[in-house]
Amino acid sequence: MSFGKLSEITKIAEKKGCPFWQIIIEDDMKERNVSFAESFGTMEKMFRAMKDADLLYDASLRSASGLSGGDGAKLEAFRKQPNRLVGDFITEVMEKAVKMGESNACMKRIVAAPTAGSCGIIPAVLLTYLEQKECGEEKIIQALYVAAGIGGVIASAASISGAEGGCQAEIGSASAMAAGAITFLEGGTNGQILDAVALSLKNMLGLTCDPIAGLVEVPCIKRNVCGAVNAVVSSQMVMAGIKSAVPADEVIESMGRIGKLLPSCLKETSGEGLAVTPTAAAVMEKMKG
Repeated sequence: MSFGKLSEITKIAEKKGCPFWQIIIEDDMKERNVSFAESFGTMEKMFRAMKDADLLYDASLRSASGLSGGDGAKLEAFRKQPNRLVGDFITEVMEKAVKMGESNACMKRIVAAPTAGSCGIIPAVLLTYLEQKECGEEKIIQALYVAAGIGGVIASAASISGAEGGCQAEIGSASAMAAGAITFLEGGTNGQILDAVALSLKNMLGLTCDPIAGLVEVPCIKRNVCGAVNAVVSSQMVMAGIKSAVPADEVIESMGRIGKLLPSCLKETSGEGLAVTPTAAAVMEKMKG
């Protein structure tokens, strides 16, 4: 992608008088030398893969480590119970985020969005929106272009790799992408899309990547839930009229600097944090046995 800042995208969109997503699809058409239909078709295939991954969730599966599996079904059952503290939308987002993360751990087909470790966030938010708001798949695919544009800038200006920038670069990036996408779906302006990115990413700054036994399971799957919910509430704050005091581009640049400052033991090496707890050591011993 040819954009190094989100503000570059919004300036072009304002000049052309078109939505954020259109700038991204035009950039993809130019970069890959494809037609509008070809680009849109590729994004549609990715969205359908997300849908399939959600529909084909199997609660009976367990990961090879035994750390993951079945929790998505628990949340599905919980969603059907009365007197929950959170509403139907958030509960379904939580459910879908766990299901997608568990499917990844159980070697099912998922879409890295932007990474396998953060694969539950964007599908959880957008699939729930489609089901509950009935906005139509075309609108969701447009929202995926919004997410893609945000992710492209983050990858260019900072990182989307846990090994390079910590979990803030994976869960944080996915949460920011989802926040921007859902703000677009809610009718937010280009400026509000950027504010949603900023608010959501600020909440994830400094998040370490410390997976138990080096597996993308604990704490990764449950962090997908937090990242997805963070995206929704950040977007809702923006739609209420709240703005980020720090512009999105500056937040992204800050994430990049923080990623460089994090020690390697907190960047996907399982050398510190949760990865060196007694529980983690017991898991490692069990796996060796």
